Amino acid sequence: MRINGKGLAAVSLLLLAGCASKGDVEVMQHDLDELKTRYFSMEKDFNVLKSETREGMDKTLKQYQKEIESLRKGTADLQVSLDSAKVDMQVLAGKVDDATLQAKKPAEDISLLKEDLDRRLTALEARVGNMEKNSEDQQKKTSDAAAKQMELSPDILYQQGLDSFKGGNTQRARELLTKFVEQHPNHELAANAHYWIGETFYTEKDYDNAIVEFEKVIKNYPGKEKVPAAMLKQALAFKGLGDKKSARYVLGKLIESFPHSSEAGMAKAKLKEIK
Repeated sequence: MRINGKGLAAVSLLLLAGCASKGDVEVMQHDLDELKTRYFSMEKDFNVLKSETREGMDKTLKQYQKEIESLRKGTADLQVSLDSAKVDMQVLAGKVDDATLQAKKPAEDISLLKEDLDRRLTALEARVGNMEKNSEDQQKKTSDAAAKQMELSPDILYQQGLDSFKGGNTQRARELLTKFVEQHPNHELAANAHYWIGETFYTEKDYDNAIVEFEKVIKNYPGKEKVPAAMLKQALAFKGLGDKKSARYVLGKLIESFPHSSEAGMAKAKLKEIK
């Protein structure tokens, strides 16, 4: 129920009839007007915030994350304003009660005025609750969209796996790189991913699995630049198992197939070491 101009005039007459001072009525009217202005300003700010959030969905992931932080800050500021509005409404309700006691209005008129204010307060609090829920939903959608974008980016997934390996976390690196080759088996970096998976096993001295993974590079990606490196590390894995015959065979094959590669030079040195 809204109190329009005629309603306020009627309330004013009733308050005057009950010996309320004109100053009290003006203060109450001023507070109501100020509350209304504050409410519309908050609603406008929130609508602008929602519009900026939607427009920011087309930005890059890094910019998008900045927009998320901005949204969180804006939402926090909005929450502060909403909490302040609630306090103002409580103060206003208290002033109405004080004016009622001072004016000694009939109980029926006071009840009607307070009932109307309570309804307005309840409606406004419900609106505030919906605004807060919409803001939380928007943040969740934003986070989900960012996570989905990262999941769908093969380059980011590959780089995360490589960074984990360089950081010494071989198990995490293997999980990420395995996920990469499963989701993007025909990607130009698939051979590299298999090679680094082999390296994770080799680092852990799991030579059997390392040999299998390096063989995938050699067999399935014959034209890729990682093949000589895979052959060299496969030979070293055989050596680690004590299988010198297989190690010498792979090193010889490497020298024969890629004589001008840097790995061929290292293979020649390794052949001299393996007796």
